[in-house]
Amino acid sequence: MKEPTAPGERVHLGRRLEGAAARFLQGRGCRLLSRNYYCRHGEMDLVMLDPGGRLLFVEVRSRGSNRFCTAAETLGPAKLQRLRRTAAHYLRRHPSLAARPCRFDIIAFDRHPSQTTPHLSWLKDAFN
Repeated sequence: MKEPTAPGERVHLGRRLEGAAARFLQGRGCRLLSRNYYCRHGEMDLVMLDPGGRLLFVEVRSRGSNRFCTAAETLGPAKLQRLRRTAAHYLRRHPSLAARPCRFDIIAFDRHPSQTTPHLSWLKDAFN
């Protein structure tokens, strides 16, 4: 699978990978609460509830090549701050969920040169 170059192609690929990440987590007992939650601070790809009742804020990342870094390593300090603020906004908008324990996870899709299908990695509690 070649890396998309046009903005529309990247958006389409991003939506497909977010769907794959949601299905992966649902296959592990998680329940999807929100997809592409937007607010003035940013966007949260997935908000899920794990089988133990923990709220998961999930960032989905993709990388066409691991030559310089992995998909998970592309998260910089500014993006982390936006994700934290977006999660806080989500909790203010959904006060019934605010008392639950929360965690930030990353679902990373990395492509290796010898593979046509990206490899999925689930990084739990990725910001700690």
